[in-house]
Amino acid sequence: MRPEILFPLFKDVTVLPGVGKRTAALIEKITDPHLVDLCWHLPASLIDRRYRPHIADARDGDIATLEVHVDDHFKAPRKGLPYKVRCSDHTGYLTLVFFHPHVDYLQKTLPIGEDVIISGRVDHYQGEIQIAHPDHMVLAKDADRLPLVEPVYPLTQGLSNKVLSHAIEGALESVVPLAEWLDDAHVAREKWPAWHEAVNAAHHPESENDLEPHHPARTRLAYDELLANQLALALMRRHMRKQKGRVFEGDGTLTDKLLSLLPYTLTAAQTRSIDEIVADMAQPERMMRLLQGDVGSGKTVVALMAMLRVIESGSQAAIMAPTEILAHQHYNYIAPLCGQLGIQCARLTGRDKGKIREEVLTNLADGTTKIVVGTHALFQEGVTFHDLGLAVIDEQHRFGVHQRLALSGKSGATDVLVMTATPIPRTLTLTAYGDMDVSRLDEKPPGRKPVTTRAMPLERLGDVVEGLRRALKDGDQIYWVCPLVEESDVMALTSAEERSKHLREIFGDQVAHVHGRMSPNEKDKVMQDFQAGAIRILVATTVIEVGVDVPQANIMVIEHAERFGLSQLHQLRGRVGRGDDHASCLLLYQSPLNDVALARINIMRETDDGFRIAEEDLRLRGAGDVLGTRQSGLPVFRLADLEKHAALLQTARDDAVLILNKDPDLESPRGQALRTLLYLFERDEAVQFLRAG
Repeated sequence: MRPEILFPLFKDVTVLPGVGKRTAALIEKITDPHLVDLCWHLPASLIDRRYRPHIADARDGDIATLEVHVDDHFKAPRKGLPYKVRCSDHTGYLTLVFFHPHVDYLQKTLPIGEDVIISGRVDHYQGEIQIAHPDHMVLAKDADRLPLVEPVYPLTQGLSNKVLSHAIEGALESVVPLAEWLDDAHVAREKWPAWHEAVNAAHHPESENDLEPHHPARTRLAYDELLANQLALALMRRHMRKQKGRVFEGDGTLTDKLLSLLPYTLTAAQTRSIDEIVADMAQPERMMRLLQGDVGSGKTVVALMAMLRVIESGSQAAIMAPTEILAHQHYNYIAPLCGQLGIQCARLTGRDKGKIREEVLTNLADGTTKIVVGTHALFQEGVTFHDLGLAVIDEQHRFGVHQRLALSGKSGATDVLVMTATPIPRTLTLTAYGDMDVSRLDEKPPGRKPVTTRAMPLERLGDVVEGLRRALKDGDQIYWVCPLVEESDVMALTSAEERSKHLREIFGDQVAHVHGRMSPNEKDKVMQDFQAGAIRILVATTVIEVGVDVPQANIMVIEHAERFGLSQLHQLRGRVGRGDDHASCLLLYQSPLNDVALARINIMRETDDGFRIAEEDLRLRGAGDVLGTRQSGLPVFRLADLEKHAALLQTARDDAVLILNKDPDLESPRGQALRTLLYLFERDEAVQFLRAG
């Protein structure tokens, strides 16, 4: 149960004066719907209203705060012209300009003959000094109501800074002192304020310096958020470790036979990773391990070795992929090898129906099928295993923690191996997979040639088409990737369907397209034709980003490359260079490029090291978008910036380990305060792992 002291912070924003359903819906577009979420929505800039000139000295274009006398009101002589209020001080005249005015309100707020304080942007227009629609207007006797430094918040269309600021001020009234969850010596050493003081300070900046990530108030809040994350992961890790596991040792008959069947030798990184996985599986605790490997580093064979170890011990294994295309590809790689090893392997996706599905389910339940490859259909109701010993989850960031736990829960004491082909920066690995051990495949298999990467403006499209004509004569196959499925009125980008139509006019039936809105059968047919060589140019959206393997395709054209993230560009480039021939990647961009897009393209030309690219992507884009989607299974931080606060993350990780070593069930006074911290940052599921939770 959430502590009672936090109840006010978790009230809905509609309890605030002036926040009805419409405003609440706008607030929900930029943050979540509780008062605490408004507290986490920090200002991005500020307006300084401390510039207090006389009228004659007010600089054009500046925000100025002026004390003036109201001389007269002038109604517009005809519709469409502005309403004006004439004001003065001893140095000159100021005209206040209002379009579509509420006249009664203006006459009440700016009474003739009164001294008032006006704040807004100064405009020198046709010899007059003006302020159009001032931001603030108060009587001089009420000067203390005027905010001299005003925070400016990230907004959404239809929500003004004034309305959001008012709501946030209301939310801050629910912020009360809480028992300190940080180590007193640490707080003193860093000169951090208490939690409630930090929240209030972060929302009331006095200068630009107060907006910096390393300002004490912001650093304190970032550390609180990171500590909640690391403590929750440490509790989850401990909980999983406590779960009864099984010892899978195997006798090596299947793994040795597989090694003899492979037409290549494993890399040192593959061998090291297999050894780490096998050592984990031989322990009585459950395995929770992440296998990180760059594009083409050979994760599937490592996973297969782990699955064979489980089968040698008499159990079953499952491998789950995020898309049907990737599930089919895993199956097409694994099934022939299983056939040679005398192991029954099956495939199960959402579209398998009728007798085929029934047969797969029966064989899984009675243990005839030893390895099953599928999509999320594997952890739906009705799928039962005879004895699931190992769950392999590919492209974990597309699923999330809950689905990971759902599959591993299909059988008692299931080991879990998570794989990703998206190299993840170390800081993100800590925040997303802190409950897991990590193996890294940081070598390419021998003979894998680097892909030559070039960049070219879209104006040279004609030259690109001519280059493709030559490539087709040489027998090449080509991917052409577009960012959209169909034409968009919002963005002037070429869609996959439009580009496919254009290329078909030139190259005929050698061209086809594939995108996520097509039915699975349609996608499969196109991909099979491409793999068979019947289609020579495949126009696609990023549906081909993960896992598609066509060794004879060795040219990748990425249109509007400036629209893609670095890691996504790297994933797409990894689709080529899988065969014996030299491969190339062409990045087509719309001129002119902004600084970030130019930096991305230059990095792509400099390196094919996925781990370096991932670090650069984090630096350029921030953690929320680094995997190409905010709905990525990764935690979204609202106070911590993982690039700027990277050092804090390591400290938080060490702190979480120390805390649980000293106070495993968080029962001490500090432990009770840490429970409050977990609830404050909505890590409620972690508290249930405590004995007295």
